[in-house]
Amino acid sequence: MSERPVLALVVSAAPPVLRIGELIDLLIADGWTVCVTATPTAATWIDLDALARQTGYPVRVQWRLPGEPDPHPAAEVVVVAPATFNLINKWALGINDTLALGNLNQALGAGLPIYAFPNLKDHLAGHPAYGPNLRQLGTTGVVVTPLNAGMDWKMVARLINSADHQGRIR
Repeated sequence: MSERPVLALVVSAAPPVLRIGELIDLLIADGWTVCVTATPTAATWIDLDALARQTGYPVRVQWRLPGEPDPHPAAEVVVVAPATFNLINKWALGINDTLALGNLNQALGAGLPIYAFPNLKDHLAGHPAYGPNLRQLGTTGVVVTPLNAGMDWKMVARLINSADHQGRIR
């Protein structure tokens, strides 16, 4: 294995996921080892084999069986991009019904640096549960930056790379 820091990238089903390979290219060029976990719906939107070739690791969607080795190395930083309304609300409540949410809940409990880039319709952002749940994640240290139409993957990569990750990386 290389000495490159490991970034766990969790992707959910919002339109920016259709271009997630662009973010992965940027992160790899910046020196990260990237391992992708997709929500079940996002997995139907993206080319899992192409992303596995790009990163060198399988895209995980399902839980592994007891005794099976984890195909991804331990992450040092977690990025959720894009993060949907559903994912944000379930995550804030500690719901663990998909591998993606399970990984996010474990990362939160482990105190790993986490960056979330929500992408959702304005009407969903106005739902009464969304704001409090997003704020709750923020109080735990999750860095939340909306992924809106004016933000490109270069801006996302710059934000991730500019952070010191509490002295753990770089």
